[in-house]
Amino acid sequence: MNLPLNIDFSGKVVVVTGAGGVLCGTMAKAFAQAGAKVAALDLNEEAVKKLAEECRGEGYVCEGYKANVLEAAALEEVHAHVRKDLGPCDILVNGAGGNNPKATTDNEYHHEAQQGQKTFFDLDAAGVDFVFQLNFQGTLIPTQIFAKDMADRKSGCILNISSMNAYTPLTKIPAYSAAKAAVSNFTQWLATHFAGTGIRCNALAPGFLVSNQNRSLLFQEDGTPTARSNKILTGTPMARFVDGEELLGGVFFLCDEKAASAITGVVLPIDAGFAAYSGV
Repeated sequence: MNLPLNIDFSGKVVVVTGAGGVLCGTMAKAFAQAGAKVAALDLNEEAVKKLAEECRGEGYVCEGYKANVLEAAALEEVHAHVRKDLGPCDILVNGAGGNNPKATTDNEYHHEAQQGQKTFFDLDAAGVDFVFQLNFQGTLIPTQIFAKDMADRKSGCILNISSMNAYTPLTKIPAYSAAKAAVSNFTQWLATHFAGTGIRCNALAPGFLVSNQNRSLLFQEDGTPTARSNKILTGTPMARFVDGEELLGGVFFLCDEKAASAITGVVLPIDAGFAAYSGV
């Protein structure tokens, strides 16, 4: 791929969680292409092994590891393997996350709900809990484990993946919106907590991207936009979705110790102008 910034991460060990997905897989590939030694972590072992194989086939350094970001003991084992294979972690990208249908309502507005549809009152408590755990605990636990390397050496960078709905919640997905708001808040907390250690912590807040998780919400089976998709594009000044590779400039900038040496506690929107538009 064509990298957006000419930043050299040679000698850096970068750990990317959620790297089995398209978005974080792209980030992992970009770091490898920029010279980093990349540890790609995901519950989907096949996906990260394939990613690592592709990177090595292009001459880059990347290893894939099966990892559940909610299981601390197992993640400690992965950490030990990463240290042995690649070295201590310099940069951690907390990309694991997602929503769950059990934590989603069928309607944007309660008064529009029809019989048989899932309303706010029908949300599954276990589903809501899972979304919070995956997004918040799935950021906290890897940070507890991999940031130890950074604290020991008094340098490093943590990049969390928040969302634009952390600023203003989207309809239908209350748990995911609230969980991402927690990630943004936690990013600021970490930035303050680690300020004296040389560790910086920032986050990206991607706008609307088309992914396997949300494709059915945005497009009909025939490929035409859904009503929700049209509302999104109408409310986005650039009138388009964000492409995953368009996040890489922000990723590289925030993770570079020279370019962003004084930047910590920032949540950077990359949203094609969505947050700037009032609707009028």
